[in-house]
Amino acid sequence: MSSMLQGRWWSWGFRSAVMLYFMVLIIFPILGIYGQSLSSGWSDFASNITEPLAWKAVLLTIRMALIATVVNILVGTMSAWVLIRYRFPGRRLLNSLVDLPFALPTAVAGLMILLLLGPRSFVGQLSEKLGFTILFHQPAIIIAMVFVTFPFVIRAVQPLLEEMDAAEEEAAYMLGATKAATFWRVILPNMLPGILSGAMLAFSRALAEFGAVVLVAGNIPGKTLIASVYIFGEIESDNTVGATAVSVLLLTFSFLILWTVNYVQMRRKGG
Repeated sequence: MSSMLQGRWWSWGFRSAVMLYFMVLIIFPILGIYGQSLSSGWSDFASNITEPLAWKAVLLTIRMALIATVVNILVGTMSAWVLIRYRFPGRRLLNSLVDLPFALPTAVAGLMILLLLGPRSFVGQLSEKLGFTILFHQPAIIIAMVFVTFPFVIRAVQPLLEEMDAAEEEAAYMLGATKAATFWRVILPNMLPGILSGAMLAFSRALAEFGAVVLVAGNIPGKTLIASVYIFGEIESDNTVGATAVSVLLLTFSFLILWTVNYVQMRRKGG
């Protein structure tokens, strides 16, 4: 009997500690952001999110994140395919480097891109000779977002390729299907849930990127000022209500994306 009580108390204490952890570090800060954004009333909230610079920053962030996500879908899917289907010298090293953006501070990533695309670099000098510049313009934002979100699609697709039954491909070939037809009708449908979930996570992460982008974007209002940098500027200007209002937009958008990712994963497990 005592052992049963000890087991119940241990289970209750463990669950309570986990719930307290989530409430203190996740739920309370989220509620605080929503509460602060509405502290001055709905009219101030509406005026803050419809303020021209704020709206331009949010739209620019969404547009840049979408482009970065499309790049990640294409490059990430091809990278996952190569890392799983081919054997070549340096494959393990390359596979380990995929996770580098997760371990690297984003400010360091921004500095790397700054040095790579700067006016003294080979890429910067070449682009100037061709009549355009990358640094402190929108392409630099896309490059920074692609770098920090690069692993998501790769890591989401790799397990699906590893689990794929080779008999399905062999059966398609035996039935006379070409390699292209087998890819589109057999392989791609198996990879699609991973591509979608990885792409949505990459998009959500790109929306919130700050450290890498702030160093390479130029932060020109209406042109290269993204939402996270705009939020930082509002806090520096002591306009916390305006900062939290824009934060609520991004936070709500991220919630919808995460819910969609979970739905796709549940459908995949249920199917």
